[in-house]
Amino acid sequence: MGDFGGLGIFFVVTLIFPITALIPAFLLQPRHPTKQKGIPYECGVDTIGKTYVQYRIGYFLYALIFLVFDIETVFLYPWAVRFGALGLFALLEMFLFLGILGLGLWYAWKKGALSWK
Repeated sequence: MGDFGGLGIFFVVTLIFPITALIPAFLLQPRHPTKQKGIPYECGVDTIGKTYVQYRIGYFLYALIFLVFDIETVFLYPWAVRFGALGLFALLEMFLFLGILGLGLWYAWKKGALSWK
């Protein structure tokens, strides 16, 4: 099989599995387009006024900042588990990583991205 045989099998299975689920669903779906299916639908009640609403950029900034610190946690956890075996260099690298994230948080705070308006 070689060094990458298992990886090749895994890749083939990951392609076959969703295809075998999607093909029958596509073939068996009901296709009866009506006017009722074309209207905007929100919680069972027809919308009043415009159906397109533009969200404020502040929501997206909060989401991005949340993702940054979520990713930070993903990187900190394995480092904390292996902290004893990593040594001083890894400790300095983690402080550099946390410093860069702290700098990003300070910049977002300075620009007013964290104030709820």
